[in-house]
Amino acid sequence: MKLLIKLGGTLLDAEESRVRLASEILAAQKDHQIVVVHGGGKQMTRFLQERGVESRFINGLRVTSPDVIDAVVKVFAGSVNAGLVSAFRSVGAQAVGLSGISAGLVDAVQLDPQLGQVGKPVASDPRLLTLLVENLYIPVVACIAGDSSGNIFNVNADQMAVACAASFCADRLIFLTDVEGVRDAAGVYAPVLNQEKARQLIADGVATGGMQAKLESSLEAINKGVKEVLISPGARVGVVADVLQGNHPGTRIVLA
Repeated sequence: MKLLIKLGGTLLDAEESRVRLASEILAAQKDHQIVVVHGGGKQMTRFLQERGVESRFINGLRVTSPDVIDAVVKVFAGSVNAGLVSAFRSVGAQAVGLSGISAGLVDAVQLDPQLGQVGKPVASDPRLLTLLVENLYIPVVACIAGDSSGNIFNVNADQMAVACAASFCADRLIFLTDVEGVRDAAGVYAPVLNQEKARQLIADGVATGGMQAKLESSLEAINKGVKEVLISPGARVGVVADVLQGNHPGTRIVLA
């Protein structure tokens, strides 16, 4: 089975959580081909703050000027990616740090001129991922994309995960997050959502902000052939094994 696991939020901050998740993913590699995609928005904001640069957002997306894209590359493809790859190495995994620029893994176009160098994924070439997983490596992909003209784009990590999952033909896309799952209208975590119910939560204003974006990414993945998407609590010890054993902590999103 092919898995794509997306890591984000505070899970990337502490060495302890990085190492724990690396260990859990390594254990799952015995029976699965696994690709990891990561964000790093919190680390990005902190990096800019330390340099006196204010982060500006439009509709939840970071305005990415030429100065900011330089920082994006340094943080996402640099410190965050290297820290995660190092965590995998510390538990005995053979991880390879990549970004969407690598061998045209993910190409993008500019999403909106107001946002600067923020990109929308439009194509993904999975051959590098396939080559690596078939030789027992774990690709660790930073959420930066490019194009054939040499442009670099800051891409939402959830969208990067969907692009890679679809082209890689992943059976499951697992979002490991800072929350327990998706809350329904009653404020209770929903164990399963089909497309209709997920869209209703968005339409009713129940799922907003980051959770709306994650649900929209989940629905896109389902419609691009991923059989199942899970939004699960990454802080829960043993979460990867629980998901794979069918215990499904968090919320499972399915076609119907």
